[in-house]
Amino acid sequence: MSQHWAQMGERGTLLGMQLLVWINRHLGRWPFQLVLWPVMLWFFLGHGTARRASCAYWRRLQPALAGQPLRLYWRSFRHFMSFGNTLMDKVQGWSVPIADQQLSGDGVAHFARALEAGAGGLVLVAHHGNLDVANAMAERHPQLDLLVLMHTRNAGKFNELLQRVTGRPRPQILEVSEITPATAQLLAERIAGGGFVVIAADRPPINGGRQRALEFLGAPAIFPEGPFWLAALLRCPLYTLSCMRVDERFHIEFAEFDDTRALARSEREQWLADAMQRYADTLAGWVRRQPLQWYNFFPFWLADTHESDELSH
Repeated sequence: MSQHWAQMGERGTLLGMQLLVWINRHLGRWPFQLVLWPVMLWFFLGHGTARRASCAYWRRLQPALAGQPLRLYWRSFRHFMSFGNTLMDKVQGWSVPIADQQLSGDGVAHFARALEAGAGGLVLVAHHGNLDVANAMAERHPQLDLLVLMHTRNAGKFNELLQRVTGRPRPQILEVSEITPATAQLLAERIAGGGFVVIAADRPPINGGRQRALEFLGAPAIFPEGPFWLAALLRCPLYTLSCMRVDERFHIEFAEFDDTRALARSEREQWLADAMQRYADTLAGWVRRQPLQWYNFFPFWLADTHESDELSH
């Protein structure tokens, strides 16, 4: 039986993470890369679940790699390296304001217009790219009321690292394992006041809640229904947010996805099915553009549950 993503704890120590931050800040990016290489190799060799999930992902994305194990493992190791670099980008994103020249795309302008409209909304995100950089940009809008729904218990060390080394406040985070009527009421009030609620829409629910198999990169994968039921209940504008590193810049995309304010109760089931598949297709487009920035290191597709690899033996 495969391990649920929420049960996968962090590897490494807080002291080790702080050392990597110090090297990057005081010695520069290349010394950091030299130290990161053996660290991520240790993770790659020692974390079989994540490695197998990465290899399964690459076989989905590039089927030709299935018959080339050395190329597959190299691509997977680069995947791990990308994850290590993204963690450092998160630290930098919260340590100093993001300069305009570091950004690309029209997402910043689109978000400013949505904020000015005053209707608030629900923002769907995924574990792809670097959303902490996008969240850090919230400081550009002091009037912004931003609430992030997040499961943080399997990333406690990294969250503590951000608090220790950045010295800047993060958006308000609401730890939820399920959406109760009381939670929905709280969120409705925030959105009615022009606030935005951010929720990940790409990982199965923690407590075995409602989920659905969707076509994703050519095969069925499990996605949570919760964010979409929440959107239907809240009757609000619905957006997608993505932040991808492209060379030395961060490409921000903030786009209108749907609007449930006029959605009739009788239409919810059909809307849910259509909206979830549209979101999966949107996510697939992001992944194909920046494949190394996919950070779901657990068995994602239904067919991946029992996979193994040569390094496991």
